Amino acid sequence: MTEKKMWGDKPYYSLDYYLKETFGRKLYKISLNAGLTCPNRDGTLGTGGCIFCSAGGSGDFGASPALSISEQIEEAKGRVYQKLPESLKNPQGDILPSFIAYFQAYTNTYGEISYLRKIYHEALSNENTALLSIATRPDCLGGEVLDLLAECAGIKPLWVELGLQTSHEDTAELIGRGYSLPVFEKAVKDLNNIGAKVIVHMITGLPGENASKVLSSMDYIRSQPVQGIKLQLLHVLKDTPLAGMDYKALELEEYTDILISCIERLPQDMVIHRLTGDGPKKLLLAPLWSGNKKHVLNFIHKEMKARDSWQGKAL
Repeated sequence: MTEKKMWGDKPYYSLDYYLKETFGRKLYKISLNAGLTCPNRDGTLGTGGCIFCSAGGSGDFGASPALSISEQIEEAKGRVYQKLPESLKNPQGDILPSFIAYFQAYTNTYGEISYLRKIYHEALSNENTALLSIATRPDCLGGEVLDLLAECAGIKPLWVELGLQTSHEDTAELIGRGYSLPVFEKAVKDLNNIGAKVIVHMITGLPGENASKVLSSMDYIRSQPVQGIKLQLLHVLKDTPLAGMDYKALELEEYTDILISCIERLPQDMVIHRLTGDGPKKLLLAPLWSGNKKHVLNFIHKEMKARDSWQGKAL
């Protein structure tokens, strides 16, 4: 059993803790939409996306792609500024905090290199950008893309988020992921070689997966050189293939039980970027309890305390 550790007031290595430890302050995430698509949508691999993916391609909370990247950043900065306490503002009304420029919607390395270079550098050049985060697929990281990402990593810190979702090939086929584990493993190795930090997305509650299969995926992720993880609850959203399937979403208690077991199997140096997720309420069909994110997080934290649970406990 790994010795108990606390990261501030939490028994796990949260993103907020990591950011304050690394940058000395809170960073605000700005979700950017580069107007890209996905090989699982444009006919290269498929046309409908993964069974759980909405038409917004995971960018339902992002800005309009009709705006330039600079315009999206400025618009988001204004929204954040309005919410800041007065102590973090200066008399000129400038934004003092720094931001994570997060390319979120669809596959953000799936485009012409010239365009990708333009949008990445546009985000990096903003004086308030502290780091660049790019969500993509492991099968969209060719040589030119990796060279460009290495170039970006030499300017400011770079995170690359990969949607693994599961380590089980049968589930991957069912959800329409479109790539195999060796492709993921090569991408992780290549990204480490260029100095990017790798963040893996994993979903709990996929069709046909019980707790044992989820924990098996967690063990697989632990075996890979990844630096962060997003733990995600499966949502059923309107107008997705999943919405038409015979599927029962997890209850809060079920999800929390599996989630805590996952956290206890994670190494203590792996940053947990997310414990759950909140699908857009206008699209959310199930589970409806996930719409109250504050309640969900409070429930998880309360259960971890009651069980005397902490990250790495099972190792």
